Amino acid sequence: MLDQILTHLRERGIQWGITILLASLTGWYGYWRARQKWQRKEYLDRINVSLNLFVDNTLLIRTLLEKSCEDIFLNKVAVSEVLRASQRTTEANPLLPLPQAEYWYYLNSVLNEVSEKFAAGLIRRDLGQPVVTGRYLVALTFECAGEMKTRKVRAMVIRKDVLLGLPEETPKFTSPHHITRWKTLHIMKAAYQKTPWQFIEMELCL
Repeated sequence: MLDQILTHLRERGIQWGITILLASLTGWYGYWRARQKWQRKEYLDRINVSLNLFVDNTLLIRTLLEKSCEDIFLNKVAVSEVLRASQRTTEANPLLPLPQAEYWYYLNSVLNEVSEKFAAGLIRRDLGQPVVTGRYLVALTFECAGEMKTRKVRAMVIRKDVLLGLPEETPKFTSPHHITRWKTLHIMKAAYQKTPWQFIEMELCL
C-alpha cells in the first residue's frame, strides 16, 4: 500500500512538474513576443483607422478608432489573411494585396465599424434635422517605407474629393515621418483610378 502511494505521488509530481514547466515556457514565450513587438514597434494584431486631412496646407493624421483585428473582421481566417497580406506590401505599394473577389468584405467590415461612430448623424438626418455630410474613401494599407514610429495595419480614411484633387506640391508636416503618409496618399490616388475595388466609399453624417 505504501509503495503504491509513493508511486502515485511520484507520478503526480512528474505531471505537476511538466505542467509548471509548460506554463513557464508559455509565459516566457508570450513575454518574448511582446518584447519583440515593442522593440520593432510592430502591432500586427491591431488595426488603426486614421483620418487624413489638410488644414492650412498641413497634412494632419488623426485616429478615428483603433481595435484588435479580430474586433473588426470578426473571423480568425479573415484576420490571418489580412496579416499575411500586410507582410506582402512594399514601399512602392502599401495597399494590402487581398483577392479582388473578397476585398469588399474586408473593407465593409471597416465601414460598419466607422459608420457606427456616426450613427447619431444618421438619426438626425432621418428626423429632418440639419446635418453636414461628406463622402469618404477607405483603403487598407500597411506602410513599410520611411521611419514610421509604429507599423500596423491601417484603414486610411480621406475625403473623396481631397484624394482625387491631391496636389503634387508637398504640404507641411507636423512630424518629419509624415512624408511617408504623403507618398501613400499619392499611391492611393493612382490606385483608385486603376484598382477601384481596393477602396470603399462611405458617407459620413454629422
